[in-house]
Amino acid sequence: MANRRLAPAAEQPESFAFTPENAAWAKGQIAKYPEGRQASAVIPLLWRAQEQNGGWLPQKAIEAVAAELGMPAIRVLEVATFYTMFALEPVGRYWIQVCGTVPCDSCGARELKDMLHQRLGPSGHVDPTGTFSWLEVECLGACCNAPMVQINQDYYEDLTPELLGKLMDDLAAGRPVKVGSQIDRNASEPLGGPNTLTDPTLYDGSRVGAWRKRFEESRKDEGAQAGKSEAASSEQQAATNPKPARPDAGRAVETTSSDAPAQRAAAGEAPVKSGDRAEAAEQEHSTAGKSEAPGSQPKAIKDLEPAGAEAGSQSSLPRDVPPPQPAASGEEEPSEPAPNVESPKLPKGRGKPKPPAKPERT
Repeated sequence: MANRRLAPAAEQPESFAFTPENAAWAKGQIAKYPEGRQASAVIPLLWRAQEQNGGWLPQKAIEAVAAELGMPAIRVLEVATFYTMFALEPVGRYWIQVCGTVPCDSCGARELKDMLHQRLGPSGHVDPTGTFSWLEVECLGACCNAPMVQINQDYYEDLTPELLGKLMDDLAAGRPVKVGSQIDRNASEPLGGPNTLTDPTLYDGSRVGAWRKRFEESRKDEGAQAGKSEAASSEQQAATNPKPARPDAGRAVETTSSDAPAQRAAAGEAPVKSGDRAEAAEQEHSTAGKSEAPGSQPKAIKDLEPAGAEAGSQSSLPRDVPPPQPAASGEEEPSEPAPNVESPKLPKGRGKPKPPAKPERT
């Protein structure tokens, strides 16, 4: 790679200024960016300055761009010296940039550089006629068609030393040249033409239609086979594990009507059966229960059942006996009432009341 240095002072012009057309174009580029971001237009302005100056950037052009953008000149110089697309020295009418990175180097870029060195001299210098100059640069992004060169604004790919020499002869003579691949390659397809996706049925619709027809037929075959296999499985299961017949399954089942008095009366029978009438006549089966013997005196309520509140406490004392005082802590429980006092009989189903729990001693 060549050293990125400014041209000698003897080759530098005394001044540089954009033409009115380029100045208006530069104003439009700067207007694309918000206030305070005008430095973002430095590369487009440097490129236009290089085109105006015959293909290379003098020091005065770099300073003019810095003044236009309000940037320090050293900042613009950093950009110009970093990118090889900016030529810092005079170039020929046709500036040849040879890609020297790995893909191109592996495919023959070294032979191209040797041919250019023999024909034009060292890189970075213009030939005596001022027609050509060349420079080795980094990847130009056409690796599929390596080796390649960029001449001014155009790419020329799939080169050999012989093809590049013929190309230079045509350019010097003013004859038309072909841009791009020099071996009739279409874009970046493989050598010899495409070798995949070449079936015309992929593009006329017949491939898609045929595929769809085969798909539908296969689906039908699968459905038919599935139906046959399901029927065979059902027959085999019925043969090996038959189910009991249920002739009444799913049919309405007739039930006898209820034997109620209304139904019997509607049928012309006695509403009440004789057996039911006999049971009702018997005293022990009466739903009203046994009645009191005639002439017996009714008992007082206090003799029949304790009051609700007392029954809830399950006290064994009669209603007319005052309850004893609660025992003090540490004393013995009071004895039961005198045996000569009759206790009322508890109703059926009630157990003997439990004595009150003893209080815990502290």
